[in-house]
Amino acid sequence: MAMNNAKRNYLARFWPVMIVYVLAVFGVSYWFNASPPEGVLKYLLAIIPALPIVGVFFVMGRYLVEETDEFVRLRQMIALLLGIGITLTFCAIWGFLEIYADVPKIGLFNIVWGFFLAFGIGNGIAIWWFR
Repeated sequence: MAMNNAKRNYLARFWPVMIVYVLAVFGVSYWFNASPPEGVLKYLLAIIPALPIVGVFFVMGRYLVEETDEFVRLRQMIALLLGIGITLTFCAIWGFLEIYADVPKIGLFNIVWGFFLAFGIGNGIAIWWFR
C-alpha cells in the first residue's frame, strides 16, 4: 500500500524531532555530568529535552489535520483517546495507591513514555476493533 502525503509529512517531521530529542538528552546529560550548571541555566538546560516531546505532540496533531482518509483519521483519534484514557486511569489509580497504600512515587516524566506505550496499545486495539 502506497504512503499518502499526510503519512509522508508525518514521518518527515517525526524523525528530525526524534533526532533532536536524542541529541538533547545526550547533550544535556553530558553537560550535567561534566560540569553541572547552576542557577537559572540549570533549569533552562533541564527543559531542553522536553521541547522535542512537545514537538512530537505537534507532529501528531498535524498528521490528524492533514490526513484526508476519514477512516484512518478516526482510527488514529480513537487510538489517541484510548492512550489518554489508559494513561489517566493509571495515574488516578496509582495516585490513590500513593496516598493510601504507600507505594513508590512515579516520576512525572515516566507518565510521558507511559502515554506513548498506552497510545501504542490503543492503536493495536483500534486496528483490531476495525479489522
